[in-house]
Amino acid sequence: MRVKPVLRSGVASELLDRVVRDGGIGANGKRRGWFGGFMSVIWLSYMIGPILQSWQDADQPTASLATATLFAYAALIVGSFVVLRRTDGTSRLVRRPVDRRMWPVLVGMTACSAGLMALLGAVALPTLIFVGVIAIFHMPSRESGYVAFTVTLAMLLVPMVLPRLSGVPFYVSFVPALVWVARQLGVRGERLAELARRQQAELAIVEERNRVARDVHDILGHSLTVITVKTELAQRLIDVDLTRAKAEMADVERLAREALAGVRDTVGGLREVSLRGELANARTALAAADIDAALPDAVPDTRNSELFGWVLREAVTNVIRHSAARHCTVTVTDTSIEVVDDGRGLGTVDSGSGLSGLRERVRAAGGTLTLSSSEGGVRVRATVPE
Repeated sequence: MRVKPVLRSGVASELLDRVVRDGGIGANGKRRGWFGGFMSVIWLSYMIGPILQSWQDADQPTASLATATLFAYAALIVGSFVVLRRTDGTSRLVRRPVDRRMWPVLVGMTACSAGLMALLGAVALPTLIFVGVIAIFHMPSRESGYVAFTVTLAMLLVPMVLPRLSGVPFYVSFVPALVWVARQLGVRGERLAELARRQQAELAIVEERNRVARDVHDILGHSLTVITVKTELAQRLIDVDLTRAKAEMADVERLAREALAGVRDTVGGLREVSLRGELANARTALAAADIDAALPDAVPDTRNSELFGWVLREAVTNVIRHSAARHCTVTVTDTSIEVVDDGRGLGTVDSGSGLSGLRERVRAAGGTLTLSSSEGGVRVRATVPE
């Protein structure tokens, strides 16, 4: 299946822009920020039990300060998701600088965590995990790695320095480091996927450029060849048959206008080629070149009409331009088209860019294009599967 024209639909260029621009947040990034913040705060719910215990123990100063500190901690977490730019919302291929507002947030969270530990003891030590996790979500990999491993080291050393904060299983201390490693593996996979999308978009653009180049070559090559032949004929007829010479020059003007319109349509992705239209064009072009043409008066309705039209256009162009033939025969079936001339043979015909582009067209349709000698001339045959 042929790639949709870039200049018509902009699919490939739009894909490139989207790959560079989008990273998963999209237009509803703020809504997802609120969601991410509240989902993170839910994990703080384990602190509700110790705070309620402080209220039940009638330790109102401790309970009040712990409650206020926990709310401030939760507000910093939600605010980091809602206000600050998320680095994972940008292209993975572009490294974004650290948002400087992130550092005060991390300092504030560290202070809140330290306050909770001072008020409630070892049960609040795991709140340090949130400092590392928030850094991982909002900072580039290198800076977030520094924070995550610093938090991990702090959670291992603090219970050694302050025995009253011991009692938390030691493996909990490794959570920030493990989250950072898992995050980097995910980022690496996303980067590889993004590179693959970019490569696909670039290949689509290259394919579209090749399509435009083939179409322009085929249109101009055929039209300019016929224009050249008709101009030479008109020059010969000026002194012999002025009326016919004027008619030939009128045809030259018409062909030039059609060629210009064809190029415009091709660039716009609107060019349509049909087998019936190309048969009519071939009849006119061969007659102008004084080549006896045996063309079918009717052709079967086939889904390969456009492809066969391109084959006929290129083959007839080569017959007029290179063959010096006197006769040309065209045969069409549901699955094949054959153009045979009695000219000078293959020579260098099979090395032209037009036939190379034609081979690509036929190959893209799952068919084959063959060139062979035929009684001194050339046989061009394109076949496609039923």
